[in-house]
Amino acid sequence: MHKISWVFGYGSLMWDPGFQPVETVKAHLTGYSRSFCLISTHYRGTETQPGLVLGLDEEPAARCSGLAMRIHEPDHVEVMAYLHAREMVTEAYREEVVTLHLDDGRAVEALTYVMRRDHEQYAGHLDAAEQARIIATAEGGRGPNAEYLFNTARHLAEIGLADAGLDHLSDEVRRLIDAGRRSQGD
Repeated sequence: MHKISWVFGYGSLMWDPGFQPVETVKAHLTGYSRSFCLISTHYRGTETQPGLVLGLDEEPAARCSGLAMRIHEPDHVEVMAYLHAREMVTEAYREEVVTLHLDDGRAVEALTYVMRRDHEQYAGHLDAAEQARIIATAEGGRGPNAEYLFNTARHLAEIGLADAGLDHLSDEVRRLIDAGRRSQGD
């Protein structure tokens, strides 16, 4: 198999890739949706108060937009090891090579991380209200769960790929956070 030079970012990899891509292009992937379907007990939650993070969930009719990032060849081994350690901490994802369609018309093979529905951390069954409740209160090793949501939604909007579902979820999480602050002030 040949070396894969591209990575697909659909969540925090877009705004915090952890490496310097030599090329970044808006891209889309068919057959998958971006959703808060992964219970986080490390980065955005804990064992006692889990959070939720994004995963690529297989859906034949779906389309997910994000960023294709090309790895600088001399950094390839180091970047791949870093991404594996970061994304596969609980093995809830599987590493997959997919075909991305770039906004400039190219199609490239890219590494991405797809949710394993058979993993105990899969949470694709949660409705938006439950997702908002979890995200509004959870915090983990990389900070508040709400910050992860807000950063992702803001970044998507800034690059022209606004996600109405994430924007709505952000509004609901802000409402819950504000309500929690008001109730603590009473």
